[in-house]
Amino acid sequence: MPQITFDDLELGEIAIELDDQEPQDVIRWGLETFGDRVAIVTSFQIDGMAVLDMAYRIRPNVRVITVDTGRLPQETYAFIEEVRERYPEARFETFFPDAAEVERYVNAFGFNGFYKSVELRLLCCHIRKVQPLLRALADVDAWFTGLRRDQWASRAAIRKVELDHDHNAIVKINPLADWTEEEVWEYVRANNVPYNPLYDQGYTSIGCAPCTRPIQPGEDNRAGRWWWETNAPKECGIHCPIETGGFEHEVHAILGANGNGHH
Repeated sequence: MPQITFDDLELGEIAIELDDQEPQDVIRWGLETFGDRVAIVTSFQIDGMAVLDMAYRIRPNVRVITVDTGRLPQETYAFIEEVRERYPEARFETFFPDAAEVERYVNAFGFNGFYKSVELRLLCCHIRKVQPLLRALADVDAWFTGLRRDQWASRAAIRKVELDHDHNAIVKINPLADWTEEEVWEYVRANNVPYNPLYDQGYTSIGCAPCTRPIQPGEDNRAGRWWWETNAPKECGIHCPIETGGFEHEVHAILGANGNGHH
């Protein structure tokens, strides 16, 4: 199947058409438009599970891509097995970080170097999440996310379909963009969609085990991510390019040619 491409103007018109459509209609558009060249990319949080369940009802053999950072909570690994059993016809693809880069990072900064500075935390996210995702997205023309406008300030303007200029201008499809967290949970409960048991322990955003904690009453939903940082972006770089400009250069400078460079 040849690569399907859109320009900003074409996709902008489609985004306007889809803006008041139900998530299932947006997902159906994505599946029909891109066929095997579209995948759900998910860490199996509640939003991604809603998208997966909706897509599975439309096309059971949908592609599902996830990144295993190597530092996920044990509950998440057990839950992923449950998801694979629940949706047996879906095609699950797992991507891992480059082992040599992880080795260089750990040898230079220790297993938990990400606690030492925001820069080292972003570098860890870059190695363990962003880079594997780049490899995964090299093989698709479009990807489904579970992003919602109400999740975080940097996500307030997302459209249901948009060109992803951070990833070779493939199409990024956000079927739940205008849903609230309550609507996601209503869908999950009404359709008996499995969800990560960590939600029942007070987690609201589930990432790597060392970087995620339950939130306290009254705290923002993203407060459980990288909670030791102050005034730092609550993003990992997958959906929001945090370090503009020289971050790629910075990565090489921090790691150094042999991984021992420190600045």
